[in-house]
Order: sequence, then structure tokens, then C-alpha cells
Amino acid sequence: MSASELAALSAVELVAGYRARRFSPVEVVDAVLARIERLHSRLNAFCVVTADQARREAKAAEQALHRGEALGPLHGVPLSVKDMVITKGIRTTFGSAIYADHVPDEDAPMVEHLRGAGCIVTGKTTTPEFGYKGATHGPLLGVSRNPWKLDRTPGGSSGGAAAAAAAGLGPLHTGGDGGGSIRIPGSFCGVYGLKPSYGLVPAYPASSVGTLAHLGPITWTVRDAALMLSAMARPDDRDPTCLPGPFPDFVAACDAGVRGRRVAWSPTLGYARLDPEVARLTAAAARRFEELGCHVEEVPRVSDDPYPCWAVLFNVGLAGRLAPYLQEHRGRMSPSLVPILEEARALTGVDVARAMAERAAFTEAVRRFFGRYDLLLTPTLPVPAFAAERDTPEGAPTILSWGAFTYPFNLTQQPAATVPCGFTADGLPVGLQIVGRRLADPQVLAASAAFEAIQPWHRKRPPLD
Repeated sequence: MSASELAALSAVELVAGYRARRFSPVEVVDAVLARIERLHSRLNAFCVVTADQARREAKAAEQALHRGEALGPLHGVPLSVKDMVITKGIRTTFGSAIYADHVPDEDAPMVEHLRGAGCIVTGKTTTPEFGYKGATHGPLLGVSRNPWKLDRTPGGSSGGAAAAAAAGLGPLHTGGDGGGSIRIPGSFCGVYGLKPSYGLVPAYPASSVGTLAHLGPITWTVRDAALMLSAMARPDDRDPTCLPGPFPDFVAACDAGVRGRRVAWSPTLGYARLDPEVARLTAAAARRFEELGCHVEEVPRVSDDPYPCWAVLFNVGLAGRLAPYLQEHRGRMSPSLVPILEEARALTGVDVARAMAERAAFTEAVRRFFGRYDLLLTPTLPVPAFAAERDTPEGAPTILSWGAFTYPFNLTQQPAATVPCGFTADGLPVGLQIVGRRLADPQVLAASAAFEAIQPWHRKRPPLD
């Protein structure tokens, strides 16, 4: 097996291969590191590569296999960590020159739990400054690129993670999602991304955008995401808002199927405008759920657009953390971030209270909607990937107003996944979003795995080799 083939294996395949002694953690980590190095100048998916540390840990993992020790469920599996997530002894910049030399002295709970399951960290993946937009480029970390077309963005803010997953730079990648930052790059890069129910994966330090922010996996396969979520989802006292558990078997959930499920298909949610190719591909994908035994009903309207409410809460959260840096660091910040912070500083407590009340009303309306349906299908995004150095697609008035299908479900804290469902004539991936009731993450995984089985995306990789 070539080094590129080893680097592109799923976590499920790696775990089985290690146990059968078909290859070793040292071989796999070496293959992943070599591929990261070879593709770095083209993708800029990683901002830090921890080669020496990863090789030491791979050697120790290999020795543990030889000794027949009890192994974690992800023993020896390479993992990348988004640069918005703190890592002990590894530079964590949050994509900002303000933190260019920041080296934390502890791991975030998510990283600690994945390491405890046996993962080997290969490095940190790129993000826009403080994760504020749906594209990945900025003054500190440069421009990250989409493996399918290098002149296009991988999306954001977990753009480096999704690009790495698509390019075969290891199987497991962590993401964060405050308005679509797992699902946007998942859709643009043609990989699987899951935003779990809020609180399932503990967050520490707390996100600046509070309870809008979810942590989750970005992977090439659904079962890899389920394996990851099983390791990530556990209580941690550092996050007082996390769920107490116990949690269901997320890997077993992938085999549950969706026969008999009531599924709503909403091509616009009532307000979005779609690229024609996205509309065609996602409608065809939604119809395939009938083949899986679901009762699918098209729903033209689910709600009014909640973007104004989301934007107040998200932007005020950013400003609360970053406004104190404006005077000293304005010239080092991303140009489009500064006006967001300035506008948010002008909002009042009444504005925020009104947005919180609107969020509660919107959440209740969506809860009632899910009283009639088990799952909601939508396009993940209204457009395919746009130019790599743009903040938004052409004509979008604000930083994330174009992400019409993603931010609503940060407000409601529901699980939502993106599955690849086809390609445009230009060769760009398109994603279908699968949304479940709050805490119905097993159903979202089951639906994702069922779609993966009937319309597999694994046979086609980006044209990089």
C-alpha cells in the first residue's frame, strides 16, 4: 500500500489494520506527515505540524500493540485540531496575530478525550481570525484552498480541517461551528461534517459566542465521525453547560436505518435563494430518502429568516472578547472583522435582550415544527465554493447572511450534518444538510450513514495526485 493510500484510510480501516498487523502506527503517521508536507504549498490546510511529537507517539503506540496492551478505540489514529482549540505545548493562534506566539499549557477537553482514546495529533489546521467568517484566509495564516479547485475557498471557519479531510491528510479532524463553521467547509470540500447537539461535546475555554458554538468532527466517512463523537462526548467540569450523560452508542446508531421516518424537505426554508445546480442536486438527494423507506414531504416554508437575531448574538460575543484589542491591534486584524466589532460595540443591552427573546421564540417554533417530522433536509449552502480570497460569494451583503441554512440551527442547538450529494458541472462538491431534533444525534448519524450507503462519495477524491 502506497503512502498516499495509507494517509487516506479511514479511522475504522486503520483500527482494523493495526489489530491485524497489516501496517503500523509509525507507517501511517509517517505517511500522513509526508502528505501534509507535500501538499502544504498548494492547500495551506495546516498552520502547525507536530511531526516530532507525532512520530514519538506513533512509536509508543506501535510498541503498545506489540506488547498486547489494552488499546483505546482510536489507538494510533492521526488527528488534526482546529487552531481555535487549545492544545498543550502546541502553538494556538486562533488565526490572529494577537496570539501569534501563544502556547497553551493544557489541552481543551475535546483534545484531551481524543488523546485518551489513543489519537495522535499531527498538527493544527487553519482558520480565519477568531472563526468570524465562512471562508479561511487572513493576515496571519494566509489563504487556504479547496482541494477540488485550488482557486476556490474551502469554506470556514474550519476550512483547514475540511480541506485536510478531503485531501487525505489523515482521517480525523476537529471543527467548531458557531453559525455553520463545520457544515460550510464540509459542503464546499465534499466531506462529512457533524454539528452535534449543544453541550454534547464540552467546550473550554468558553467560546466568545457562547451557546451558539458547537464542537464536532469533520471526516471522510460517517462512521469515523461517530467514532470521534463517542470519544469527544463526555462530561467535563470545565464546561458547566455540557450535558451530564450517559450518552448513546453513536457507532451502533449508524446501523439503525431510517425506514418509517417522517422527513421534511425544504429547499429554501422559506427565504433562501439557490444556485440552480445546488437546487437540482439537493432535490435529487432528498428524493433518495424515499428509497430508504422514509416518508418525504416537501415543505416550502419553515420560518422567517433568523439571521438578524443570530448576527446580533454572534457579533456581540465577538466584540465582547475582541473590542479591547481594537486600539492597539486594529492594523493587524482582518480588514472585514474590524467593522463588525465597531458595529457590535454600538449595540445596547436592550438590543441583545431583544435578540435573546427572538432566539427563544424561533427555537420554540422549530421545536413545534419537529413535532410533525423526525428529520429536516435542506441544502447545506445555497452556493458552491467561491473564490479563495473572498470573504463571501458575489452579492452577499454581510459576512454570513449567505449561509442561510446553517446559522438557524445554532440558535436552536440541534444536531445538523452535511453529507456530500453531488458535483456541479464545474467539479465542485455540493452538500445536503440533515437536521434532527435536539439530542437526536443518533438519528442524524443513522440518516447520514443510510444516505452514505445508497450514494457513496468515497470513490472520488480531489485531483491532487
